Amino acid sequence: MKILVMMDLVPGTTPEKIAPYLKEEAARAWELHKAGVFRDMNFRTDRPGVVNILECASVEEARKILNTLPLAKAGFMTFQIIPLGYPSFLENLFAAKS
Repeated sequence: MKILVMMDLVPGTTPEKIAPYLKEEAARAWELHKAGVFRDMNFRTDRPGVVNILECASVEEARKILNTLPLAKAGFMTFQIIPLGYPSFLENLFAAKS
């Protein structure tokens, strides 16, 4: 299942508060990328935040994996998790007419 995840820092989080976690955060993100879970990783350009595409069996699995990130474990990060699917209505455009 393809899942869109928008990650944001909790309001009031400062660079100084998260600095001790960043190397471990990057290492964990890289592990998840190599494992095929983090399929696409992007920083937002309109404001601070990260948008990732995950490949997981379910939203619940995605949530469990995201909660292994050091910034999430430390309470500095929130997630908006959005399951994605292919537009099945497109099939109707090309289905043979009976």
